[in-house]
Amino acid sequence: MPDPKHPQHQTDTLFAEQRAHTDFRFDAAVARVFPDMIRRSVPGYTTIIPMIEVITSQYVQPGSHCYDLGCSLGASTLAMRHGIPFEDCTLVGVDNSAAMLERCEHFIALDDHPLPVTLRCEDILTTELQDASVTTLNFTLQFVAPEARAGLLARIAAATRPGGVVILSEKIRFDSESEQDAQTRLHHEFKRANGYSDLEVSQKRASLERVMLPETLEVNRQRLLDAGFAEVLLWYQCFNFVSMLAIKPQ
Repeated sequence: MPDPKHPQHQTDTLFAEQRAHTDFRFDAAVARVFPDMIRRSVPGYTTIIPMIEVITSQYVQPGSHCYDLGCSLGASTLAMRHGIPFEDCTLVGVDNSAAMLERCEHFIALDDHPLPVTLRCEDILTTELQDASVTTLNFTLQFVAPEARAGLLARIAAATRPGGVVILSEKIRFDSESEQDAQTRLHHEFKRANGYSDLEVSQKRASLERVMLPETLEVNRQRLLDAGFAEVLLWYQCFNFVSMLAIKPQ
């Protein structure tokens, strides 16, 4: 799969040397190492992706639209693609990073599934949504301004067919200070076990502090219910990372 222009994997060393503080951005440098970065940073990511295919296969409806909002390099887009058995479905990946979408387009072209994929370089807050049966936000909502999250989920719910779903994966925080400290410590140990140094853990955490704003599981759950989903299932958790399934009433 890799080629000289777009290798599939490069090792994430972006924070390996002391550097001036800058806020995290999904730029070309991050895009080059993103598969390695997310695998080594997000506990259970390699479980969540194939389960997105399974969930999609169970809830996708013929003739509907399926959306991957904040699709980055397209891992969840491809999982959805392989979970869709209907030729008349429309699969759309949306991201506001041109660098991410350039590489996403490459990986989609290398995939052997016949269902076309439309990629949009747009803001997920304003991109058009319609007639959806499955929408994925895989570690995306945490990067949206908190005051805009309810509106986004309401727009998604309004565009979702009865019986359709949203797959929402998020890093979360905890109300209990002791649990927050324990879960954060375990997450950092996970990263160290995957080869990140203390400097890398510290510098990346600092770069994300003002960009990625996690909320509690209950806040995420209630926001989905308020948006118009009838049921919210917690189907995955590892440390402070979760994935939820929100189901639109029939």
